[in-house]
Amino acid sequence: MSNTSQGSGSLSSVDNALRLLALLSDRRVLRVAEAADLLGVARSTAHRLLSSLRTHGFAVQDKANGAYRPGPVLIELGLAATGRIDIRQLAQPALEELRDRTRETVSVSILEGRDVRFVDCIEGTRSVRVGLRTGKVMRAHCTAAGKALLAALPLAELHRRYPDGELEGQTEASVTSWAALEAELAEIRADGLAYNREEGELGIGAVAAAVRDVTGVPVAALAVVVPSGRMGTSPGLGVATLDAVRTFEESLHTVC
Repeated sequence: MSNTSQGSGSLSSVDNALRLLALLSDRRVLRVAEAADLLGVARSTAHRLLSSLRTHGFAVQDKANGAYRPGPVLIELGLAATGRIDIRQLAQPALEELRDRTRETVSVSILEGRDVRFVDCIEGTRSVRVGLRTGKVMRAHCTAAGKALLAALPLAELHRRYPDGELEGQTEASVTSWAALEAELAEIRADGLAYNREEGELGIGAVAAAVRDVTGVPVAALAVVVPSGRMGTSPGLGVATLDAVRTFEESLHTVC
């Protein structure tokens, strides 16, 4: 085969992959047969392209032979392209609801690789409270918000982000064992809530839950951030967080 033919084939594959990304973003759910028809290619070709997108985090597939949905990488790129303005605006009513119910500092965060970024915060009204963290970046596995988002990822995507299973702590309380983190993430999946007890910063604790789009993909997390001494004396934090997540998701589902 000539170099020209090889180059043409590569460009065709890139073009089809980009078209698939656009289709995933627009349709939110895409099956192999549908992708093949829309691209005008064989099903084997569509399957190969979608599998490649899944490998790199641009698509997810909850079960073998199931439909494909936008993956975390595609969602992160979309949030970056919009400057995260929409997420902050959509989160505002939920953040205010959560702050008013708990009187604690609240935040909305997103995943960036193995890190979590606090994209907006509202300070609590208690005399002793945690300060604002807007713009701060921390290791995801050392925060409640980050663990909530990691738990919501498909296992294949979780392992793609941590291929070596190595975890670096931020305090002595941080989880640094992959087995321990996996066990904790399983608990978070079971009850929907993630906790941080001085794992990111000494003296600070938090409870958080993931926010999902209409297809179930995690796009953000809401958290209540408190002085660690109040973690055991405020049993209503989890319920208030889950209620605020539902408010956020209602707003999110109207635009996604």
